[in-house]
Amino acid sequence: MSTSEYFYVAFDPVAFSIGPLAVHWYGIMYLLAFVLFWAVGSYLARTRPWYGWQPKDVGDFLFYGMLGVILGGRLGYVLFYGFESFIENPLFLFRINEGGMSFHGGLLGVIAAIGWYARKTGRTFWQVADFASPLGPIGLGLGRIGNFIGGELWGRISDVPWAMVFANAVQPGGWNSEVLRESWARGELDHLARHPSQLYQAGMEGVLLAVLLLWYSAKPRPSASISGLFLVGYGAFRLVAEYFREPDAHIGYLAGEWLTMGALLSLPMIVAGVIMMKLPPRLTGGREANRQL
Repeated sequence: MSTSEYFYVAFDPVAFSIGPLAVHWYGIMYLLAFVLFWAVGSYLARTRPWYGWQPKDVGDFLFYGMLGVILGGRLGYVLFYGFESFIENPLFLFRINEGGMSFHGGLLGVIAAIGWYARKTGRTFWQVADFASPLGPIGLGLGRIGNFIGGELWGRISDVPWAMVFANAVQPGGWNSEVLRESWARGELDHLARHPSQLYQAGMEGVLLAVLLLWYSAKPRPSASISGLFLVGYGAFRLVAEYFREPDAHIGYLAGEWLTMGALLSLPMIVAGVIMMKLPPRLTGGREANRQL
């Protein structure tokens, strides 16, 4: 009897249930991301006084940021990836379990939240954005781990030694199928193994981007440059990930076998980030406008 060469991904998306309430792993990742954002942000506020932030300010901003991530993420998915479904049925907007969230939409939501919070507190936009940018990868990395546990947003078919068989990619909702598990055990699903692109993204957009931004922001930088590096770093890492990630089935490739919607939306981020890092001080409020004077 043959055995599979690849790891089988078929986790129960529900972490635990309390009566009728089902708590999903993806929701836990969101909660953990917000908690770590507050904890790490409070630490940076105490140890990097040039930002002019206090730990209590981090908690206040987190409220606005949470709204931006959730509302922007869902609206972004509907507009960028599910607009036809929305036109057919506007209630699709509220069906979070169908399609989920979009990073690029969440980014736009966070940008709006930054502007709102900056105006409310009398800070400049960049004083808020440059402080928050090194914290963003925390949520990005945990979100991708949530995607992996949920068996979604898998990679392209591959025979690399670390490829994995995703039950949901073989059969929608197949994470609890004993028939699939038995077929995998016999090696019958090996030809459907895929890149674990969620883990690639967690490593690049989460760990590597966080390390890069925390290192770069360890001393005062020109206003908007930290935010610009975030855009450049995320955009570049996302372009790499899109080469391994399976495009959305209802959209597919926009050109050839490399240009996906995710790649298309990431290209302007890189351009905008480079421009922001090169902006003259007079356009951003001063050479070190991330310092509260």
